Amino acid sequence: MLHESSIHEYWVKFLKETGRRLDLRYDFCGYMGPTEEIANRLTSLILSGEKTATTSCLLSYETEKEPVPVIGSLGIVTDWNGNPRCIIENVNVTVLPFKEMTFDICKREGEDLNLQSWQTTHFDIFTKEGEELGYVFTLDTPIVFEDFRVIYR
Repeated sequence: MLHESSIHEYWVKFLKETGRRLDLRYDFCGYMGPTEEIANRLTSLILSGEKTATTSCLLSYETEKEPVPVIGSLGIVTDWNGNPRCIIENVNVTVLPFKEMTFDICKREGEDLNLQSWQTTHFDIFTKEGEELGYVFTLDTPIVFEDFRVIYR
């Protein structure tokens, strides 16, 4: 559950403290991960600097009619309970077929010790998401890989 008032206050504080336009909007607000345990672990990895990237399925953006992330996109990362923990900025966005992911790329997510672990976990996640949203995920399906940096905490 997002706490709209605390999110708004956090965002305005960020804008004022960093000298940005007060009408600037964020592109993402929420936690990463499907469960409370995973979401809070990923937030901790982001805050520690171990997680500097994330991956999503391109078809989910198309299905949900959401814009695909771009360089410069800003996001508020929350914990599972909707408390804002930091603001991230995309520094690179790469779209590639799932089967072309390498460990050199995916290790920046800070979650897996090898490519096989990453592939197994993410294939399952994207397959389940596809079933829910009405598309079929395959090894050829494009994924969106976002490198980011924490710019405010």
